[in-house]
Amino acid sequence: MASSAMAAVEVTVAADQMWLEKAMETENVNEEEAAQMYHAIIKDPSKSTEALRVKETAVSNLGALLAKQGKAQELRTLLTDLRPFFVLIPKAKTAKIVRTIIDLVAKVPNTTALQLDLCKEMVEWTRQEKRTFLRQRVEARLAALYMETAEFTTALTLLGNLIREVRRLDDKLLLVDINLLESKLHHSLRNVPKAKAALTAARTAANAIYVPPALQGQIDMQSGILHAEEKDYKTAYSYFFEAFEAFDALNDPTAVACLKYMLLCKVMINQAEDVNAVISTKAGLKYTGVEVDAMRAVASAHSKRSLHDFEEALKNFKEQLSDDPIIHRHLAALYGTLLEQNLCRLIEPYSKVEISHIASMIGLPVETVESKLSQMILDHKFAGTLDQGAGCLIVFDDPPTDGIYPSALDTLANMSKVVDSLFAKSAKIMA
Repeated sequence: MASSAMAAVEVTVAADQMWLEKAMETENVNEEEAAQMYHAIIKDPSKSTEALRVKETAVSNLGALLAKQGKAQELRTLLTDLRPFFVLIPKAKTAKIVRTIIDLVAKVPNTTALQLDLCKEMVEWTRQEKRTFLRQRVEARLAALYMETAEFTTALTLLGNLIREVRRLDDKLLLVDINLLESKLHHSLRNVPKAKAALTAARTAANAIYVPPALQGQIDMQSGILHAEEKDYKTAYSYFFEAFEAFDALNDPTAVACLKYMLLCKVMINQAEDVNAVISTKAGLKYTGVEVDAMRAVASAHSKRSLHDFEEALKNFKEQLSDDPIIHRHLAALYGTLLEQNLCRLIEPYSKVEISHIASMIGLPVETVESKLSQMILDHKFAGTLDQGAGCLIVFDDPPTDGIYPSALDTLANMSKVVDSLFAKSAKIMA
């Protein structure tokens, strides 16, 4: 009786294996038919170890196929339908399958809202099933999605609770992920000190464990971004270079972003002539494309000190430059500096000049030039005033340096030394 049952199990497993191989062959010819075969294998009631292994492969293949077809909603349904299957397999494998399917949904364009709903649904399920390990990772993914949708307060609240929980469990790897995400959140809120503190916490946790190269690349990239915020572009370049090498070795598309930021640092430290040299390296040549062309155009405009070329680059490569918040922020500062330099050069020969004349020479609207000139006067970039009634800029001669204040400070310093000397002598006499 036992031998006949064992034989029946072996027949079922063999049938599942045969269906799996057939589905994999059919996938290149008829994807819909292959998907139906995978569904049939997953729904098979067999519970033997070999049958479960075949089902895991079928789930993996079906998920990849649905992602390829862009069927995000079907991937969500698949995750719900797999819950009875998750009871039969180890929790670690369940966690791997859930996270893989969530990652596959993320690969389908315009599915952010669906990902949010899916993560919330999985968090509730993991709470009911008491799967703490999986719940924490899904919550971390949920916080990242909140950040993507600009729900920063909700994301920070979720991360705060998660960090306290993970610290108690001493899960270093997850703690690195969470602290890195917290750093990105604070940076998005323009709170650089807290972003640096969170990144330091991530590095501290990372030093105690082995960190995967991709995660180490993310840490280095965030370090470069924060150093660039503090105008330390040389250090930022070093971090971006480390991140670029890590992502390049993994053939990760994030390497292109790191290369862009490396080129940005070169431009910001007035070494635009080095941009072509960086692009021409063996690693840089792998990523020639519109992203690199955008930075090359910016470097060329900066070398020529040409506002017109700079604006053309921003216009022609809007998606690569203006739509990237990090690039856009630094280029806005660079544009302001370039505009100030050009305005100072143009007004240098004049003591009084019409604003419209300056605007025509620099090729910008009068309102823009007038606003920038008033800002420069307030920042003491030059001495002058705007006569808005006449539409003129009046430039004053540099006022002579008033030496009375430095002289007064020197006198006070010398008096302090005299008093100290007299005090020392009187102390000796009294002794």
